[in-house]
Amino acid sequence: MKDFKNYSDEQPEKKPESNSAGAYNNTVELAKVLTKAMNGKSETQILHTILTEAERGKREGTLTNADLDNFYNALSPLLDGMKKRKLREVIMRLKNI
Repeated sequence: MKDFKNYSDEQPEKKPESNSAGAYNNTVELAKVLTKAMNGKSETQILHTILTEAERGKREGTLTNADLDNFYNALSPLLDGMKKRKLREVIMRLKNI
């Protein structure tokens, strides 16, 4: 068995991107940006950052409704009922941009 460092240094074999893989990659990139932006911030600041980044992405055409659905589906299992409803409201608002 390899140690973690050697395993993480290996480059995975590149596969052609399908539409769902492209949507997944966009969602992962959005999550990376948001995670970096959230470090040490309050819930209000985090929500503002999510909205700002998502609105920018929607206006530039780099964030699709499918990306928003993927983002919701990835985060919602981690949230309680009230926060899940709030996230759903935010996603619906962003889809209308």
